[in-house]
Amino acid sequence: MGGLSFRSFTFMFIVAFLIWSSNVEISNARRGKHWRQQTRTSSASLYKKKVKYHGNNHHHKSGSKPKPKYSSPPSTPTNPPSKGYTPTNPPSKGYDNVPSTNIFDVRDFGAKGDGKTDDTKAFQAAWAAACKLEASTMIVPSQYIFLVGPISFSGPYCQHNIVFQLDGTIIAPVDAKSWGSGLMQWLEFTKLVGITVKGSGVIDGRGSVWWQDTPYDDPLDDELKLIIPLNKTLLRHPPIPLNISLSGKMPSIKPTALRFYGSFNVTITGITIQNSQQCHLKFDNCIGVVVYNITVSSPGDSPNTDGIHLQNSKDALIRSSNIACGDDCVSIQTGCTNVYVHNINCGPGHGISIGGLGKDNTKACVSNITVKDVVMQNTMNGVRIKTWQGGSGSVQGVFFSNIQMNEVQLPIVIDQFYCDKRNCKNQTDAVALSGINYEGIKGTYTVKPVHLACSDSMPCQDVTLTNIQLKPIQEHYHMYDPYCWQTFGELYTPTQPPIDCLQVGKPASNKIQADHDQC
Repeated sequence: MGGLSFRSFTFMFIVAFLIWSSNVEISNARRGKHWRQQTRTSSASLYKKKVKYHGNNHHHKSGSKPKPKYSSPPSTPTNPPSKGYTPTNPPSKGYDNVPSTNIFDVRDFGAKGDGKTDDTKAFQAAWAAACKLEASTMIVPSQYIFLVGPISFSGPYCQHNIVFQLDGTIIAPVDAKSWGSGLMQWLEFTKLVGITVKGSGVIDGRGSVWWQDTPYDDPLDDELKLIIPLNKTLLRHPPIPLNISLSGKMPSIKPTALRFYGSFNVTITGITIQNSQQCHLKFDNCIGVVVYNITVSSPGDSPNTDGIHLQNSKDALIRSSNIACGDDCVSIQTGCTNVYVHNINCGPGHGISIGGLGKDNTKACVSNITVKDVVMQNTMNGVRIKTWQGGSGSVQGVFFSNIQMNEVQLPIVIDQFYCDKRNCKNQTDAVALSGINYEGIKGTYTVKPVHLACSDSMPCQDVTLTNIQLKPIQEHYHMYDPYCWQTFGELYTPTQPPIDCLQVGKPASNKIQADHDQC
């Protein structure tokens, strides 16, 4: 009986042990499977993650006309070709976490960094090496000055997510021989995916040698026609003729200091761009642009030195930067949509402008532009839309909000008769403007608070003004009252000064855009 009980007990123990072991393996397998699935799901979500911004909702009293709704600030492209960087998670400073095999210091490729030796070939060699590895870093180290001629850091065969770590100083050559007959850009990045330029360094165009050679036919800002000094002397003085010995010292074509073309997910942060030959920072045909914490610095009288220029680009965020230049702090041109500009200090300069659009009878399309939380200091214009006569296309969905004007000559401008030369032909066609909204524009002006000059054949529609508070400061110029021409819309609140010239409702003709005007 005892033996039988012992054998039974042994048998039951073995069976129980086998069942327990089987359950442990199944449990472990399930946990492992679940972990792997979770890992893949998390990884995939990182690739598919979109950047979202939360814009402010604007509520109005019952009975009033609701304001147009604007989409939130731009996200990264819906189907970006790579992971890229997002504004909510900007790339961290430094390069300590980059594998040493992925770091390419320009000094290791022969760059001297003494400010005298031409380091262009060393930069080309360092880029060629960095181009071959994904997430590589090309380093321009601090405490060095690198003289670099015109250069293109180009794809499309480069790997993705390359970082150009700029902590030193890059200077441009100032001899005419380096530029040949003239070039459109100095430092160029083309056809790249996930390119980041960051650091504490400086790009110095040393543009004064170009500015003094400004030719007679260089374009002038047409808003000068509205600014008449009290002594009635004209502001438009042609450039002083150069001595024959200096004539043609530099090419008439002036380069942009830093240009990005045909690229996806471009990030610029931390750097300073100064004294550009012409435009400082330009984006052409780019998708997914993020610019933050940069400085642009050039004298207020340096000709045509726009701060940041965008054209044919979409999903752009420009924020938290200081821009001082001789032209528009931010210039938004045709083909731009979903552009969000905020927390910018602008001045000196010509303000933040959309256009000029429609030059030489071209079609221009701009939509969904938001400019908010901006300080303008001693600028020619504040927020401006400018178009040439004879163009087609449209500007739709523009929102200017919370702009502080400090001694700005012309705070609010729409000019559909723009002309940057002495003679422009009168034409009836025009770029159509609609859904242009101004809210919380406050501060002081020195010439005219509001200038809204719209086309006779294509009047501006749905122009709204809310909480406009602008006070005059009599200084050196004739003062003028608000001006409107063929501008239709609505005042949501009383304004200072009163803007009685705005016409309520729709134009009588209410011309419908032709097919060639549609965007």
